[in-house]
Amino acid sequence: MTSVPDRLSAALAGSPLCVGIDPHAGELAAWGLEDTAAGARAFADRVLTAVAASPARIVKPQVALFERFGSAGFAVLEEVLADARGAGLFTIADAKRGDIGSTMSGYASAWVRRGSPLRADAVTVSPYLGFGSLAPVLDLLDDEDAMAFVLALTSNPSGPDVQHARGADGESVGGAILRDAAEASATRPGRIGAVVGATIGSAADDLGIDLGSFPGPILTPGYGAQGAGAADLLALFGPIARDRRLLVNASRGVSSAGPSTEALTGRIAELTGELLGGLGVD
Repeated sequence: MTSVPDRLSAALAGSPLCVGIDPHAGELAAWGLEDTAAGARAFADRVLTAVAASPARIVKPQVALFERFGSAGFAVLEEVLADARGAGLFTIADAKRGDIGSTMSGYASAWVRRGSPLRADAVTVSPYLGFGSLAPVLDLLDDEDAMAFVLALTSNPSGPDVQHARGADGESVGGAILRDAAEASATRPGRIGAVVGATIGSAADDLGIDLGSFPGPILTPGYGAQGAGAADLLALFGPIARDRRLLVNASRGVSSAGPSTEALTGRIAELTGELLGGLGVD
């Protein structure tokens, strides 16, 4: 059976695009859907149908936007993840979980273990209780054939308050997280990625971080509707972009073409073409 990292590599061979499934209230209203769990399900179904017919093979449901509907929303998310698996798509649960001890073990069981209804191929995790707090998730990745993407340098306005701060040795917090993730990846090849915002500008250079040396894949939000273009991605990530290890997330940039599934598929194909051309990959 093909491993999860190999499935990701195969998906990226066709398109670097990671299609976000983000049922915001405004998005649902724009599609004429109710702001309910049923509306979120209809929204997600159309996105999945469009992705399945497109060059893109990666989807990223935003967990919070299902969770806001309570148990009904989680039931929809379980169905969405199952349907995506059935369509042969690579799934990333954007859960951003981070805690310590038995609590983090609980999150690991929910999002990483085979057989869990919330199981995804990969999950986003937060290291801001210390990188060691991620151990319950990271220690399961090989046995459960899963991946994790570690938040490192985000582009929200207050992110730099923590991520750009420097320790006594002069290393930034974000730089230390990327270093720790790279070291953890050495014993789990291909299973640990990072999350770095596409709109961080010169922050990596300013902090002395060589993003191109990171050994795993990088998930980058901020393309399109949030302001970053292909030239920005190439300048920021360099070899990672050219080596097909960059997952470029687009949510509103895709859903704004809806609600027609044909229009959504067309937008995904258009964005894929823009990215492949702009990043200089065949």
